[in-house]
Amino acid sequence: MNLELNEEQAAVRELAADFVNREIIPHATAWDRAEQVDRGIVKKLGALGFLGLTIPEEYGGSGGDYLSYVLVTEELGRGDSSVRGLMSVSLGLVTKSINTYGTEEQKQRWLPRLCAGEALGCFALTEPGTGSDAGNLSTRAVRDGDGVDWVINGAKMFITNGTWAEVALVFARTGGDDPEQAGHKGVSAFLVPTDTPGLTRTTIHGKLGLRGQPTAELAFEDVRVPHSAMLGQEGKGFQVAMAALAKGRMSVAAGCVGIIQASLDAAVAYSTQREQFGKPIAAHQLVQEMLADIKVELDAARLLTWRVADLIERGLPFRAEGSIAKLYASEAAVKAANAALQVFGGYGFVDEYPVGKYVRDARVMTLYEGTSQIQKLLIGRELTGVNAF
Repeated sequence: MNLELNEEQAAVRELAADFVNREIIPHATAWDRAEQVDRGIVKKLGALGFLGLTIPEEYGGSGGDYLSYVLVTEELGRGDSSVRGLMSVSLGLVTKSINTYGTEEQKQRWLPRLCAGEALGCFALTEPGTGSDAGNLSTRAVRDGDGVDWVINGAKMFITNGTWAEVALVFARTGGDDPEQAGHKGVSAFLVPTDTPGLTRTTIHGKLGLRGQPTAELAFEDVRVPHSAMLGQEGKGFQVAMAALAKGRMSVAAGCVGIIQASLDAAVAYSTQREQFGKPIAAHQLVQEMLADIKVELDAARLLTWRVADLIERGLPFRAEGSIAKLYASEAAVKAANAALQVFGGYGFVDEYPVGKYVRDARVMTLYEGTSQIQKLLIGRELTGVNAF
């Protein structure tokens, strides 16, 4: 793996960094307080081509490789993890799934709008009673009397982009009571326009972190969609979800790298300006130790994440490496943000300074798209061939 960015990758990174510095960082605190980012950021992301990264140009995408996607995601994580989440879910989980599994009609209908930022997607997998056990869904889809349409009933919880999305990638049980279709075998995926009658969306307020990100509970009451809305084959929806999440872990890891970078930048800047005992606190050895620890975590998390992008680009297996990157980077982000807050002391405890937000945003990274414990089980299964679930 060549760790030197090529000209195109360097340009993408510079473009993303400039965008984050101008359009996101100056507003991140206000968005966090208001519990909502400016919705106009979506079209700006689309206009720069960020929402179409790795998607073919024939469908409105901007092409590019997976490392370029990671570089943009890092920068968005550095600026505001709430904005990073908008892109990671809409592009990383929904748009890429449509590009991989969609029919030509589905691609033509959704991809150009999603890539342009004219529409957002949400990934409706988690349910009120089902998180890590994603194969045990309660949401059901049954054929109606004439067998033409599917009717969906159920509920989804903690759905990023849920209140803003124009299309929801919904996972529902279609196997009925057939014992051979139990668990993940009876799950199918559907592309459901969010203005479909019977679908209601409720914003979740009061989150610890990612406060500016639109997170929702979705309720499906006799939501009717045509068979053409099914993404992929009937009964193969669990594979669609797991494939999306496998690559999605790279995106979460990249966002965590951004948090670590932001934590380090803030801690270095503050420690070289703040004076105690007659000198900058950066001159104290234990402060330098904290800064050094953050830097080591940053480099390790970044290299693990870039490795995943390289493997995907070369068509090699990457699932275990994706879990390793997500596990390490998310836990490192929590430690880095906490160390940065320690450098700030009491000032880190008020939102005039950014490090408190980094602590809150980092904490959820160890939970969603597979908890740290789930990542360890996935890594262990890869090492031993034994399923410990």
